[in-house]
Amino acid sequence: FSVPCSAILSSYLLGERLNLLGKLGCLLSLVGSTVMVIHAPEDEEVTTLEEMTSKLKEPGFLAYAAILLALCLLLIFCLAPRYGQSNILIYLTICSVIGAFSVSSVKGLGIAIKGFFAGQPVLQHPLTWILVITLVASITTQINYLNKSLDIFNTSLVFPIYYVLFTTIVITTSIILFKEWITMTVVDIIGTVCGFLTIILGVFLLHAFKDMDVSLGNLPQVLQNEQPAPVTRDDKNILIEVDNSSIGPEDKPKVLLLYS
Repeated sequence: FSVPCSAILSSYLLGERLNLLGKLGCLLSLVGSTVMVIHAPEDEEVTTLEEMTSKLKEPGFLAYAAILLALCLLLIFCLAPRYGQSNILIYLTICSVIGAFSVSSVKGLGIAIKGFFAGQPVLQHPLTWILVITLVASITTQINYLNKSLDIFNTSLVFPIYYVLFTTIVITTSIILFKEWITMTVVDIIGTVCGFLTIILGVFLLHAFKDMDVSLGNLPQVLQNEQPAPVTRDDKNILIEVDNSSIGPEDKPKVLLLYS
């Protein structure tokens, strides 16, 4: 509900515009999210911090995390100072990439909390404190750049785009970290892709046509062709105006052709 709620609330509370196409985009984003949830793969069961540590140490995830970290540093130190004020994707991409680390940290801390209440010595495990530090750093960075984006760009655009980017990164991270793609069938893969494309279409409608004055009330006038249809006249009585730039409009000779 983050996409439609943020767009609708920004329209009522902040006075930002939300036309008919924007409302349709919010609806499509909600429908696409529902389709993705229906076809989403099941998480691989991880119950202890030792199992979580083994997942985090796998070469595939380490390479993926290194690529995300390098991309994030490139965006923060190179692209954000130059293009952050004019391109909405810069700050939101930073928030989304950092989201991969925050979601993984939340997953690990959830396991640690369960183990704590079960009497396990999770406080002595180094992974617990690594996850806490990673979570605090990632959430702080996300809030910082998300607030910067909200200060510059339209709220009804920031949250849908951020939603799509964040969801994409989180799904990819879960697939790589927990091997969720193993349990996915062909139908689930097609459904997930179709749901994601529906979300993209909804965000496109919300972003591309945000300045158009389109509503149910003026929709017939918007669709109506304003150019008048050509008038067919009888050849027997045609008034021909001689185009002469040196003669004023009121002095132009007019010739009446009569056909017998």
